[in-house]
Amino acid sequence: MDLLTYLRRFEPQELVHIGGDTYATRTHDSLKISNGKWCWWSRGIGGTNALDYLTTVEGVSFLDAVQRILGEPPHVPRKSEPTEPLPKTEFTLPPKHADTRRVFAYLRSRGIDAEIINHCIKHGQLYEDAERHNCVFVGYEHGKPAYGALRGTLSETTFAGEVPGSDKRFSFAVPLRAGGKTLCVFESAIDALSYLTLLKLRGQDWRAANTLSLSGIYQPRKDGSIRFPAALEQYLTDNPGVKRIVLCLDNDVPGRAASAAIKQALAGYEVIDNPPRRGKDYNDQLRLVKGISGRVKTRGGEAR
Repeated sequence: MDLLTYLRRFEPQELVHIGGDTYATRTHDSLKISNGKWCWWSRGIGGTNALDYLTTVEGVSFLDAVQRILGEPPHVPRKSEPTEPLPKTEFTLPPKHADTRRVFAYLRSRGIDAEIINHCIKHGQLYEDAERHNCVFVGYEHGKPAYGALRGTLSETTFAGEVPGSDKRFSFAVPLRAGGKTLCVFESAIDALSYLTLLKLRGQDWRAANTLSLSGIYQPRKDGSIRFPAALEQYLTDNPGVKRIVLCLDNDVPGRAASAAIKQALAGYEVIDNPPRRGKDYNDQLRLVKGISGRVKTRGGEAR
């Protein structure tokens, strides 16, 4: 069932007629319904049917959403003894190693420029994990560490993941605060650093660029929409001077689908789709430019 039909049948008080065949909802005035589709513009999410709306916007369980659409009484689970809520995982960065030799050597093997690596180390955005020798890429919330992306350095098949309790809204970004109107967006921290290295190789000022890692992308839904990246939403809130967004996501099916969906949701911004010209991602392109053979595989991995 499409959302307009559902609301007319079960929640007519929620419908607000905007004009023509366009409606909004009384609860969420930025949620527009038109041509059989709906989009909650302030959150960058949308869909085509009432089921998506009930589960993603109203937070209704799948079973209860289906029962609402069918006009059945809501499912009431059998009462049980109250249980304590699961405690939220506290965010704590892993302890630092005495030096960053393995991290430095690993990133250099990926083609990333030494000056750029040292810049991140100096500003507390990169260090070596004392126990496992992972690269730790740190994101900050108003000067306080709030996110950590992990990348292994010990083998050809390397680990990739996140520090438990990480807040994806505050992902890795260089510099920490935007200094211009343009933001370049990547799927990973290594791709962002690879792009900065490519700028330096071309004789451009890499320090003038603003880069953000999304720490992975969400899989598109069946209707082609995606959950809007929390890191990008937070970055644009914290840096209102940004007016142009360059999407540098991977040159594969998920990356292309995510770019198209994000571009559609970014009303009011100039958006440029700029995937790597060679290889799957910007580190592939950098390695090809530098003649570094082979591809480093990952296990675990950031959100797809």
